[in-house]
Amino acid sequence: MTNIIARCEAKGLRMTDQRRVLARVIGDAEDHPDVEEIHVRASAIDPRISLATVYRTVKLFEESGILDKLEFGDGRARYEDAERDHHDHLIDVSTGQVIEFIDPEIEALQEKIAARLGFRLIGHRLELLGIPVRK
Repeated sequence: MTNIIARCEAKGLRMTDQRRVLARVIGDAEDHPDVEEIHVRASAIDPRISLATVYRTVKLFEESGILDKLEFGDGRARYEDAERDHHDHLIDVSTGQVIEFIDPEIEALQEKIAARLGFRLIGHRLELLGIPVRK
C-alpha cells in the first residue's frame, strides 16, 4: 500500500504544502474523521490551513479515488484512505462510535450469495447499526 501523497502525485495532482499536511493527517488517522476533525488535526501542524481548504482537498481526494467517503447515519460524512485493508463497520447509534471488524464467515457468506445470484463479488461495504446490550 502506497501512501496518500505518492498516490496523489501518481494521479498528477498538484501537491501543495497544505495538501501534503492534509494527506499525512488523513493517512495517519486510525479512526474515521469528518472534515472538521481533519481541520483540527491539520491546524495543529499548520495553523494557516482553512476549513475551506480542507473541504476542497477532501473533495478532490475523494473524486480522485484516494479517499472513501463514509456516511454512518449521523449526518456527518467521514473519510478513510481508500487503500486501507478491507474491513467492515459496526456503528453504535447511541454514541456514534465506529468499530472496525473483519469476519471470515461474513466474507465467505457474501461470496456465496453473489455466486448463487450469478455474480462475482468485486467489493462491498458492510455497516451494522446497533446499540450496546447492557448486562
